[in-house]
Amino acid sequence: MSNMGNKSVMVGCFILFLILMNLALLYKLYADPKIQIVIFQSKEQTFQEQNSAMKQQQRGSGGIPILQGLHYLSKVNNNKDLEKLEEKQPLQAKSQCAVVNDAYKFDCYPETFIATKEKCEARGCCWQVGLSDQTLDKKNLSGGVMGVPFCYYPTNFPGYKTGLKAITSTGFTVGLTRNTTGFYPDDIMTLVMDVRYETDYRLRIRIYDPKNARYEVPLNTPQVSKAAPTQKYSVIVSETGQSFNFAVVRKILSPGRPVVLFNTSGAAPLIFADQFIQLSSFLPSKYLYGLGEHRGSLLHSLDWRRLVTWNRDQAPHDPDTGTNLYGHHPFYLMMEDGGSSHGFFLLNSNAKETALQPAPAMTWRTIGGILDMYMFMGPSPSEVIQQYTEVIGRSFMPPYWSLGFHVCKFGYKSVNETMDVVKRMKEAKIPQDTQWNDIDYMDKYKDFTTGTDKFGDQAAMVDTLHSMGMHYVMIVDPGISNKKSSSPYPPYDLGTKMDIWIKDSKGKPLIGRVWPGNVVFPDFTNPKSYDYWTQMTKDFHDKVQFDGMWIDMNELSNFYDGSLTGCPENKYDNPPYVPAVDGGKLKSRTICPSSLQNFSIAYNVHDLYGFTETMATYQALKTVRTKRPFVISRSTFAGQGHYGGHWSGDNFARYEDMYLSIPEMLNMNMFGISMIGADICGFHDDTTEQLCQRWQQLGAFYPFSRNHNDLGKKPQDPASFSQAMQDSTRLALNVRYALLPYLYTLFHKSNAMGETVVRPLFFEFPQDVNTYSIDDQFMWGSALMITPVLTKDTTVLNTYFPACVWYDLNLGKEIVGNSSRVKMDAPMDQINVYVRGGSILPLTTASLTTTESRKNNFKLLVALNGTGQANGGLFWDDGETIGTHETGAFNMIMFTAGMNFVSSEAMKAGYTAERMLLDSLFVYGVEAAPKTVTINSKAAQYQYSPQYKSLNVKIPLVDLLKPLSVKWM
Repeated sequence: MSNMGNKSVMVGCFILFLILMNLALLYKLYADPKIQIVIFQSKEQTFQEQNSAMKQQQRGSGGIPILQGLHYLSKVNNNKDLEKLEEKQPLQAKSQCAVVNDAYKFDCYPETFIATKEKCEARGCCWQVGLSDQTLDKKNLSGGVMGVPFCYYPTNFPGYKTGLKAITSTGFTVGLTRNTTGFYPDDIMTLVMDVRYETDYRLRIRIYDPKNARYEVPLNTPQVSKAAPTQKYSVIVSETGQSFNFAVVRKILSPGRPVVLFNTSGAAPLIFADQFIQLSSFLPSKYLYGLGEHRGSLLHSLDWRRLVTWNRDQAPHDPDTGTNLYGHHPFYLMMEDGGSSHGFFLLNSNAKETALQPAPAMTWRTIGGILDMYMFMGPSPSEVIQQYTEVIGRSFMPPYWSLGFHVCKFGYKSVNETMDVVKRMKEAKIPQDTQWNDIDYMDKYKDFTTGTDKFGDQAAMVDTLHSMGMHYVMIVDPGISNKKSSSPYPPYDLGTKMDIWIKDSKGKPLIGRVWPGNVVFPDFTNPKSYDYWTQMTKDFHDKVQFDGMWIDMNELSNFYDGSLTGCPENKYDNPPYVPAVDGGKLKSRTICPSSLQNFSIAYNVHDLYGFTETMATYQALKTVRTKRPFVISRSTFAGQGHYGGHWSGDNFARYEDMYLSIPEMLNMNMFGISMIGADICGFHDDTTEQLCQRWQQLGAFYPFSRNHNDLGKKPQDPASFSQAMQDSTRLALNVRYALLPYLYTLFHKSNAMGETVVRPLFFEFPQDVNTYSIDDQFMWGSALMITPVLTKDTTVLNTYFPACVWYDLNLGKEIVGNSSRVKMDAPMDQINVYVRGGSILPLTTASLTTTESRKNNFKLLVALNGTGQANGGLFWDDGETIGTHETGAFNMIMFTAGMNFVSSEAMKAGYTAERMLLDSLFVYGVEAAPKTVTINSKAAQYQYSPQYKSLNVKIPLVDLLKPLSVKWM
């Protein structure tokens, strides 16, 4: 009896101990307001809190709620069922494979070759062949349309279990474990999920192997030591011991309701093997943007698409194929119901693919690294991009001259041929700021050389351009010739001495092949390569005073597949899973994935090559020229816009390519690359005059405006066409040059605040769902809407006008938008541009170069809104000094307009080397002719157009750094 009594006492004490421990834990949780206690609540408490929001988010007729307590995947009938799953029985119970809606089938056999029933069931997955063409599992394609998968995950597929949760100074961590292996080798059985509340609008979640260090992208991102005291989001994690799932929920906005932004419950299970990582999530809407670099419409289709990223020298051709192109940007922006938006960034540089399906849902698959995820709460689209670029880096501030018009062609065989183009452009009085040369200038296509015998005196040519107020940019490729010669070749000799070449798996310099023949490649993850690249840049700049650098072929492009000697047979060159890359293998048109670089193997850092070369080139130009660098790169990665711009690559002279340049440009601005453009009139194929005329009009509104085409194609610079073509191009470029003060101010806002320079209409009108799919019109900042002609023989456009007042830029004719389309004339000689009511634009008089236009006086264009108000601003500095915003060597002038006045005030006057004189004021939307107009209380000359209700005031050269007040009565 006494033993029984002792046991009872012991049990009682133990129970009391557990109760006290739980009370202590609850006290700690509730006592610390920084912690999201929602993750520790019971199932009923956790989801009752968000119940009103969740009820409406269903998976479809007969489906399961998107967020259903985050315990759905953990529900198996009994222990026997769990044992069967862990043993990977080839057949699944019908109840576990029954999916009412095909949209919720997550692909269990993503390989590009055809799945079979036997292979599918060997993975423990479900097999169901579609009954129509729309459900065909099209795995023979590289990227693009997939179709409903035949092989899909059952609802009880075994995966990770949620382990212990621990509070940290930045949020909390959760342990994840699994006790079964998957169908890809080398599962990582124990993981950690690290949740960090970095700011109230930025969430970071890292899932990684706590036992073995894995490759992580060496991007310099903000670091925090404490959790944000309040957050606009909640992170909900499944309970300890249950199947692992998590969700991110936007907290209630005012007005608004909670929105589930990211939810893994009911989706494919998390897989984390050494060379295959998969994470699936349901999405809150179908309005998905970003995920670059790909060719297609701005708004992604969720109809079973696969988008592949592994940087490749691949001319963009067919749209919406999901083919991997030059850049890697694993970021998306999503518009939610109600007009709010959020962003998602997966900081991972390995080869990957993103599968989209109509649930709506998304699956990330990557073959290395870790899952390092950021979420940005916005809620406006512009705020999402500002928050994203805060992480990856703001767009660089370009030199003013780079905003002018650029001309290039592959095939200028000599200095004389190059200067002939400059001469005819000048004679045609078409603005041009910068002349470029492709690899024609080089000696046998070798970097940092001039083929003097064939090309001529390149240095003297550049001096001539400078004397004309123009600038010069030439191409540089990363491949350095290693051909033995009796003459020294410093780029190879110094690189060998400094030991900065990429190595093969045996530690010897990897030999590739590009334009000069066999080459070696600098490893730009090696710090010594910066010194090497700067020295090479200086040595060549001492001879030829170039102003910017165009870096090409840096995906890394290679005419060999791998190397001169091929690639070894190992797990990096032949991984167990290869995303649907063009060419079928990672080594296609590039170096071996097993190649050795300073930071890691190419398997991990391949897609950083263009990014790191841009960084090295930016630093070299900054050191050598001591002015703002100008770098244009073909290959990009997240953060590249902080150092340089991008052009969309080797496009084609087709109307479709002209149209597709717009979503490319808009996407790149979302990716933080503001300096973006396409080869105007097309690179491949001969253009036609009508196509080129329309493209020149559109290209006048690219942030980076350059005409360029291929070797052997007929000249397509504007001056090589008819007088009518020359006239319309001159008109379009004169509009651009007149708007350069406004454009320059937009670039300042991009550099300082993370705003986009060009943007989709929905950025400015997020409540207007009609704008979500418009990508044949676009905005310059918030004030200008550009509506180009994109089809042959078209002289009337069906233009969409969001609900506000608009004005024709040229005449001031008012158009009252009511969220509908209006037929507008679009004659061959002009591009339609509209000013948004409520805007004030700083302008100047156009000249043939920015050197000359900067000497001209300023003008103001005021477009009054429906209540007679408007505002705007002007950023101004010397246009070339580095860091003027940081040093205060700039002017910032703010403009305000009311019912009968316009005023300006210099908020900052730190740059006085140039006078800023205003000579004209144009006001659109003045309802009645004024009887008097005064400037700083003195009578002024003016004209009024009753037809267009516009007022033109002549200003007697007022200094913009002093207060200005214009009134009319």
